Amino acid sequence: MYGIDHAIVVELHGEIDLVAYQRLFPLLDAVAAGPEEVVVIDLSEVDFFDCSGVSLLMRVHRRVTGRGGTLRIVCPQALTLRILRLTHLTDLLSPAPTLGAALLVPEDE
Repeated sequence: MYGIDHAIVVELHGEIDLVAYQRLFPLLDAVAAGPEEVVVIDLSEVDFFDCSGVSLLMRVHRRVTGRGGTLRIVCPQALTLRILRLTHLTDLLSPAPTLGAALLVPEDE
């Protein structure tokens, strides 16, 4: 976890399953409640992602947007993107292929 520009970035690694969910949700809840306007979750180094990962992302999204912030996702992995597409979350989460792309401020912000 580190700060960059106007954001805090959390890099996740390995498998994001139920065990990882239980280990990560306290950290991600704290990050989501923090003062940073933008929270970026980087899934670049994630090897496995199941419904627990989807639940984790939705939990963070609700908490960040609930305080007026923005959640951005870095997700270059085809299998993880497929799960986000199948759950119809690509429009909501707008996964970016790189950290640089995730940090770009859209024109309407």
